[in-house]
Amino acid sequence: MSKNQVSQDQLKQAAAQAAIDYVLKHLEDDAFLGIGTGSTANCFIDLLAQYKGRIKGTVASSEASAQRLRDHGINVFELNTTGGVQIYIDGADELNPALELIKGGGGALTREKIIAAAADDFVCIADQSKWVEHLGQFSVPVEVIPMARSYVAREIFKLGGEAVYRQGVVTDNGNVILDVQRLHPIAAPKALEEKLNNITGVVTNGLFALRPANRVLLSTPEGVKTLKPSH
Repeated sequence: MSKNQVSQDQLKQAAAQAAIDYVLKHLEDDAFLGIGTGSTANCFIDLLAQYKGRIKGTVASSEASAQRLRDHGINVFELNTTGGVQIYIDGADELNPALELIKGGGGALTREKIIAAAADDFVCIADQSKWVEHLGQFSVPVEVIPMARSYVAREIFKLGGEAVYRQGVVTDNGNVILDVQRLHPIAAPKALEEKLNNITGVVTNGLFALRPANRVLLSTPEGVKTLKPSH
């Protein structure tokens, strides 16, 4: 198979394997491992199963990931009981050269953001299709208290975005998702993250700019590249 024929699934598997190698090398014996949500995170969970005896425990960013971990016999703990996590492994919907991310396509952005904040080392795993120079082609998910949905959408419109209600989706926290479009290019991700979070009724949003990744394991047909922030 030529480099041009490497499938996206193969790229996700390669990124997940690189994350396994990183965790096995760096995770301390008494430390907890944070695990995200999505297709690339699922690849990581499946690969992690064979090393479960070497992992004290995990903290999951969604009920779906927690169940997948338990199905593999991997211990899952609540963040409140672990005192944080040493390494957090998760994917992204978009990432830029500063390793700022858009996350939350799967709706788990709030718990993902909480674990990222509590993690010493946030490692993003992604295939090359997620790499962009400027964030914003992918919609920015915003988790909203249900009664505030229309109000928040109007406030987002004032910021130049169009909020689309994600029909039929209720988060693990019992809230709804608005997907914000028409923001590309996002010139100042940190400022926009703060503005969205300051709207009353918003729980949080899917911009991970105030707390970006510490490193990205980016899978390409030429291999997995380790990226660190460029400022």
